[in-house]
Amino acid sequence: MWIRYVITGLVFVAVVAVIWTGCATSRAGYQSAPYRVLKQAGLFELREYPSLVLVETPMRGADDSFMRLFRYIGGQNTATQKIAMTTPVFMAGTDTNATMAFVMPKTMSVEATPRPTNPSVAVNSIPAGQFAVWRFSGGRTTGNETNAVATLSTWLQREKLTSMGAPLFGYFDPPWTPVFMRRNEVMLRIAP
Repeated sequence: MWIRYVITGLVFVAVVAVIWTGCATSRAGYQSAPYRVLKQAGLFELREYPSLVLVETPMRGADDSFMRLFRYIGGQNTATQKIAMTTPVFMAGTDTNATMAFVMPKTMSVEATPRPTNPSVAVNSIPAGQFAVWRFSGGRTTGNETNAVATLSTWLQREKLTSMGAPLFGYFDPPWTPVFMRRNEVMLRIAP
């Protein structure tokens, strides 16, 4: 009888190890937006980002915003150029003006980025600057995002830093990643 418990335990450990390795490997397989850490305190960081080139699209409820961007990097652009997927996928705004954006590889400038063929997709950029960042896990919910902004804002007050502008959320993992293993970040630009 006890052998059944041992085998069940070993199978459970093996399944968790496979999921953990698969998620870590899929995240590690993508180039991430470059930055330099200026200060770190646990899951909080003060980072310096160069200007980032993005392709972005509006999000309207349960629409296909991700697929519009995915088709763009798959070749639906004026150069029919395939572009490598990067992390994170950025999301910003509220329900009425939310956007989703993919970061272009660091070798691409705004001028070198092919124009989208879909009028709902646009090339844009985020100016260089310092950002306060807090890493959190979980699904993308209004509650999680509200809590993340509040947590980061509390840290900013302790550090005597002032933010400006709306929060930006970065999501790093594919949808099959278990919610508790997901890497998410909230970012606030630091006022000069």
